[in-house]
Amino acid sequence: MEKEKFIIQGRQKLKGEIEVGGAKNATFSVLAASILTKEDVIIDNLPLIEDILRMIEILEGMGAKVEWLSKRKIKINTKDIDPQKIDKKKILKFRGSVLLFGPLLARFSKISLPKPGGCVIGVRPIDTHLDAFSDLDMKIDETEGEIKIETDGRVKRKTIILNEISVTTTENVLLFAALNEGTITVKMADMDYPSEELIKVLRKMGVKIEVGFHEYRITGKKDLNGFEHKMMYDPIEAGTYIILAAVTKGDIVIKNIELRYLYFPLKILKKAGLTIKFFKQEEDGVVSAKISPWDKLELSRIQSMPYPGIPSDLLPLFGVLASQISGATVIHDPLYDGRLEYLKGLRSMGVDIFFSDPHRAIVSGPSQLYGADLGAFDLRAGASLITAGLIAKGETIIRDIYQVDRGYEEIDKKLKKLGADIKRVKYE
Repeated sequence: MEKEKFIIQGRQKLKGEIEVGGAKNATFSVLAASILTKEDVIIDNLPLIEDILRMIEILEGMGAKVEWLSKRKIKINTKDIDPQKIDKKKILKFRGSVLLFGPLLARFSKISLPKPGGCVIGVRPIDTHLDAFSDLDMKIDETEGEIKIETDGRVKRKTIILNEISVTTTENVLLFAALNEGTITVKMADMDYPSEELIKVLRKMGVKIEVGFHEYRITGKKDLNGFEHKMMYDPIEAGTYIILAAVTKGDIVIKNIELRYLYFPLKILKKAGLTIKFFKQEEDGVVSAKISPWDKLELSRIQSMPYPGIPSDLLPLFGVLASQISGATVIHDPLYDGRLEYLKGLRSMGVDIFFSDPHRAIVSGPSQLYGADLGAFDLRAGASLITAGLIAKGETIIRDIYQVDRGYEEIDKKLKKLGADIKRVKYE
């Protein structure tokens, strides 16, 4: 089977501008929201990445009419979709497909789908989703790899508390509640950018949503309007490029940053000693940032937390940065027990790392990195190892880069414009 890999010649001086695209994790739920209406929906600023294209293909496979209006603008009509025609093999390929559960249940009252796939970063069960559906009085039958869920009627009034602050579970409850004429309150709700972007869309469709502290109160309606929406820019992609610029000591401008969703990570970087200058762009809340080379940075502990904390998806990039800073830095991801697997790749490149347990590691620096032949691991680990390859002495190979393409659109082309020596090569 033919695959692709990146070959990187490290230690090139990086300079120039790099642009952030549409928000991947927010786009899944907005695409899923198209199922809730029989009218046309138009979505602009789509990220043209593997997972998003697969999601669109799943909608088409069920019978949705899809028309590309321009390179990143799409019109969808799901009036005649049939969930029996869903491509279950595609469901298995990416985690975002879990967001089909909520809208399909809302519209058709029952579904039978396989457990969604995605990155291998430890245990990522959908137990929180199933617990939420159970609290909404749904009947759940879980067999080998298949989940059948059925709802008998509309929920008049219900308050549920999620088992954890889960982004996708929050979105699934929002999507289901949107077509429910009663009122559903969800507590322990996620308030990060994917949920907030979905709420903007659902309000355009006619859904009433009140916001509290990690709490949403949703009053839906039977017939929802179509909508037109331009996707926000991706905070994780922006954070990736900001930390990449710091790691490589590049002189780089990152454009299209949704600042409000990166306040805490940027606070940590600025307190560490990184020089960041911001420039306003035309859109409200969107800025560009200029990252300048640094002489000294100080970090002691980096821990991922729910919004507004450091996103788990940015933790691997912080791990690479820690390898270039004097002293020891604790890297802690309390959620995913496989998130730190990428550190084994860094260790093979020469970084001094002590693993305390599956969730915590101590990275000691500064380390001279040397090129190595690596796998891509998961999506965000792939981005972090590319970053490591950019500063390593010699040649670094990142294999099976399909994982990286799932979340970063043409990252190699963007890095080449900055002066990176990175090639995409096919291999068996």
